[in-house]
Amino acid sequence: AQAAIVIMTHDGAVKAMVGGREKGAAQFNRATQALRQTGSAFKAVVYAAGLEAGMRPNDQMQDAPITIRGWSPKNYGDRYRGPITLEEALAASVNTVAVRVSERAGRSDVRALAQKMGLTTPLAPGPAVALGTSEARLIEMTGLFATIANGGRAVTPYGVGEIRLRGDQVPIDRGPSGTGDQVISTETAGLLTYMLKSVIDEGTGKRATLADRQAAGKTGTTQKARDAWFIGYTADYVAGVWMGYDDNRPLTGVTGGGLPADIWREVMTRIHQGKEAKPLNLIRPAKPEIVLAPTVPSDDRAPAAPAPQPSGGTLVEQIFRDVVDGLSDSGDSNRFENEAGNDR
Repeated sequence: AQAAIVIMTHDGAVKAMVGGREKGAAQFNRATQALRQTGSAFKAVVYAAGLEAGMRPNDQMQDAPITIRGWSPKNYGDRYRGPITLEEALAASVNTVAVRVSERAGRSDVRALAQKMGLTTPLAPGPAVALGTSEARLIEMTGLFATIANGGRAVTPYGVGEIRLRGDQVPIDRGPSGTGDQVISTETAGLLTYMLKSVIDEGTGKRATLADRQAAGKTGTTQKARDAWFIGYTADYVAGVWMGYDDNRPLTGVTGGGLPADIWREVMTRIHQGKEAKPLNLIRPAKPEIVLAPTVPSDDRAPAAPAPQPSGGTLVEQIFRDVVDGLSDSGDSNRFENEAGNDR
């Protein structure tokens, strides 16, 4: 199988890149030229759109079968967990929840946000866009994660800061150095970093765990394992790893949470040697609060103060069931076309 890797800083400055081993005229740079399906690595965009639309990591959504216009996305192993938080769903790379988040945020908003975050390739119009069925370049996907890492400012990956003639102080050319517009809020970037850290801490990206510092990232495995990705970042660097065959043959025994995560961990461990361990710029979500309904007065007299309800009482249980049922109904009314993004 072929492999490629890109390492950059949070502002898009490419520090190292491997796109192949060919020499001469036949050289093909898989880091900058290859268009490959992104699989579940694209879920970072989906959840960014969801957070921008007002969703929160602790919000619950149904992990249950869903069908949209004859398309029924499946989870890895056909396992369904029922009500699950968005943080848990991203960590476990649950397909049904990603699709529901995309539909609730709006497919057109998801596609538009992906372009604002740096993807230049066309994105599928159908619901399967949530599972990374569209193609992208590794360097652009790595830059997309740099946008999250730096607090939400758009990144244009570059390899040259400026060009000067020897002895001249004025450059004759400059690269697109520095970050651009704020394309997601700093709050969204911080909350999403918190969620992507959970991917490594307790989800599909455990093999990318760094021994001495925090890291956040996302695995990606496309349909029939033709592509395997791991893209993640620390407080210093962003790195993206892709593996696959040029002729689109399926990989054997390789998923995004396997060899790509191992490669990512080994590279990041070495390039951070001697660097002070700094924390990620993350935001921990507030814990959800249960708000009890006031007691309904029995006549026209002034209502009495709300009667306290014991935690876990009948009223609380009913409110919880109503909320969960409402989420399930709204999710199931959104129906989907082609599967991708089965991670391990």
